[in-house]
Amino acid sequence: MAIIAPSLLSADFLNLQKDCDMINTSQADWLHLDVMDGSFVPNISFGFPVIERVCKATTKVCDVHLMILEPGKYAEAFQKAGANILTVHIEACPHLHRNLQQIKSLGMKAGVALNPHTPVSLLADIIQDIDLVCLMSVNPGFGGQQFIPRTLDKIRALKQMIIDSGSSTLIEIDGGVTLDNAGAILQAGADVLVAGNTVFRSADPVATIAALKKL
Repeated sequence: MAIIAPSLLSADFLNLQKDCDMINTSQADWLHLDVMDGSFVPNISFGFPVIERVCKATTKVCDVHLMILEPGKYAEAFQKAGANILTVHIEACPHLHRNLQQIKSLGMKAGVALNPHTPVSLLADIIQDIDLVCLMSVNPGFGGQQFIPRTLDKIRALKQMIIDSGSSTLIEIDGGVTLDNAGAILQAGADVLVAGNTVFRSADPVATIAALKKL
């Protein structure tokens, strides 16, 4: 059964408590928090004060996705803010193995995110050290974009790599996930669906989460 991770980026920032309560009562497994620095991606989202409050308000796993430069400088602060999973971008980490070791030493699960143009083959030598691979299925920085179809081929290739290596790495898909394409994404081998607008812009977010969970 898929892990459903609604994205806080699409929530109502004037009513975060209300949206956290909704997530808590839903079948969502995780809450996905996108951190953007305005340098690695052309947008700025939210920082430690918001993350700390949200992590305290939710009963779900806090899945923090760092779209920032030099993530190693801030790993401990994100752990203190409440992150359970911390994902860094391969494109921002020239010493990726060191980053993963740091995250795990702080007691968090370690994830690696790949932009749409980055091949999954770059993970071959390190896949067994990764708890989660987040494949960006849109160009990172903004919500509401359309899913890039080529991502399905990347999911299949990554799934085969995971099987061949005997690792238990999860595949997370972030960007453009809808009720219409979620089935194909899961069939290709994904484990975790990040859903922003699909959940928070729906007439009944709890029912939408339940529908995704049934796929």
